[in-house]
Order: sequence, then structure tokens, then C-alpha cells
Amino acid sequence: MNLLRKPGAIVVAALALAALPATAAAHDGDHPFENCTEAYANGHSDIPKGDEHYGSHLDRDGDGLGCDNPPAGFVPADDKPDEAGAESGAENGTDLAATGGDDSTPYLAAGGAAALLAGGGVLVAARRLRRSDTRS
Repeated sequence: MNLLRKPGAIVVAALALAALPATAAAHDGDHPFENCTEAYANGHSDIPKGDEHYGSHLDRDGDGLGCDNPPAGFVPADDKPDEAGAESGAENGTDLAATGGDDSTPYLAAGGAAALLAGGGVLVAARRLRRSDTRS
């Protein structure tokens, strides 16, 4: 069974893809990081054993410090601007500074979903028209 030949399946797939959330989840701080890339992105390095962010999977050399080889340009969490700092989203009118989104993001997403659904509708209509032409 080829699902691409079923217009209903295409529309359902388009709706499912449009409904998927495209938000980034921040680390809540009460469990170990999944990997060192996530730790570095959140401003953590040299995580000592016993720290809430430490996990044995982060300490490959077994020295008791996880993620102890930060990349060039790494900025520790203590040096990053806090939420009341000059670079916070509250001052420039955005509330999604970490993802780069702003107040227009939901409208852009809705417009993209509408375009996707309109394209699916045109596809369904074209296939029905082609079927009626071949039956005549």
C-alpha cells in the first residue's frame, strides 16, 4: 500500500508535522547533563563528582571532574548575563532569547502551516480532477 497515493494520508501527515512543537527545552538543573555539549552550552565545565549536574558518562578519564575539556570560546555560567542583565529578553521585547524567537514566531508558524495545508488541498484537487478526466 503506497500512502503517497492516498490524499487523506498526505493531509494527516501534513497536519501532524505542522502540530509538532519547535521549541527548545532548557536544562532545568536537577539532573546530570546528557552530554558535555549540553553542559558547555549551559555554561558548565569541570563538574565535580557529587554535583547535581555530574554523571559518570561525563567523566571519561575518571578523574572526578565531568566535562573538563571545554571548547575554545567557552563562557562559564557565572560570566553569562543573568535574566536581569543587559542582554535579557525583557529589554528588547523578546521572551525567547535562547531560541532567537520573538512575538512574531507563532504567526510565522501558523502561516507556514496554512501554506502547507493549502498546498495539500491543491494536490488533492489536482488528483481528483485527473481521475475524473481519465474516467470520461
